[in-house]
Amino acid sequence: MKETLEIALIQSHLAWENPVQNRAAFTQKINSITQKIDLIILPEMFTTGFTMNVNEMAETMTGDTVDWMRKMAKETDCAITGSVIIKEKENFYNRLVFMLPNGTCEIYDKHQLFTLAKEQEVFTAGQREVIVDFKGWKIKLLICYDLRFPVWARNTSGYDMLLYVASWPKPRINAWDALLKARAIENMSYCIGVNRIGLDGKGFEYNGHSNIYDVLGNTILKESPVEKETIIYATLDKFHIKSNRQKLSFLEDRDAFQLI
Repeated sequence: MKETLEIALIQSHLAWENPVQNRAAFTQKINSITQKIDLIILPEMFTTGFTMNVNEMAETMTGDTVDWMRKMAKETDCAITGSVIIKEKENFYNRLVFMLPNGTCEIYDKHQLFTLAKEQEVFTAGQREVIVDFKGWKIKLLICYDLRFPVWARNTSGYDMLLYVASWPKPRINAWDALLKARAIENMSYCIGVNRIGLDGKGFEYNGHSNIYDVLGNTILKESPVEKETIIYATLDKFHIKSNRQKLSFLEDRDAFQLI
């Protein structure tokens, strides 16, 4: 178990519906990292942008992007995660792939589909909570619109980190900032959000604001908000979680209920 976790958030422009170009760009960015990193986090639909063009853009779990993630994780000896459009049988999923250096992966399928973009008309919603145990850190995987629904993120399992990858547009960025902070406070966990920047093929603008909040809702970044294409580095500390949960036992006072 590692008491500290070194992470890198890649806040990037995405070439619209161009997996080859996006994989090449992320290869260059990842190869520019010189310090030892445990986990690299990429945005939502990092090979295509947030598109509903699933018939042309979907891949499989044996396709080029998952193979690329496996290759990059092995070469860097680092876990890599980001979401990809995946087809299984006749269903399409907005799937967060958490690739480990040994070539195995955990997957989370987006639960709350974004009805404003009619995501629910082409994608199948995931129904499974996924918490990855990585180097002794329990990481809950979530995607973009999931952020608006606190029950789905509720900390009933003692996880250490909420991880959101997103394509969250500029006009609603204030909600992104507020909700990331709120999820950290109410769950007494680190909360990480990785967003994209730039224009997409539909003309929507994204301005980043990728961030990391500690269990008290404080950003741990020196510069915030971040609105440029960049790699954000940070160190997470397990002692920060343990000490604050011991001192402030808020999680023990939560109501017990079940979703039906």
